[in-house]
Amino acid sequence: MSGDDQGRSRWFDDDAGPVVRPYAMTRGRTSHAAQHRLDLIAVVVTEPHADDPEADPSLSPEHVDIVGLCREAPQSVAELAAGLDLPIGVVRVLVGDLVDEELVHVTRPVPPAELVDESILRDVIDGLRAL
Repeated sequence: MSGDDQGRSRWFDDDAGPVVRPYAMTRGRTSHAAQHRLDLIAVVVTEPHADDPEADPSLSPEHVDIVGLCREAPQSVAELAAGLDLPIGVVRVLVGDLVDEELVHVTRPVPPAELVDESILRDVIDGLRAL
């Protein structure tokens, strides 16, 4: 086995393709300052001014993929992880980077505990009909 073949066997799996560890994509980081806002159902939306993220040399291919997916349609963190075949933790760090760069913003659905009770809405409708 030549030296080139030896290096290839460590960095390439014939069945899976190139092997890149998740911590390499996040530069060793396991969390981000915005992590508390990035639960599974947080929705990521590309900012209108994020024209060409590929032109930014500081962004990884995964960053560019996230911006592209969210430009097509807003995506939840869970959908991004599934679509990119990446662990949730990695996606949270990458999305946090994009928030810092102001290429995406994150919205959160209203928690069920904060939604108006359906019975209250029915009472209001019944009251309006009675007028």
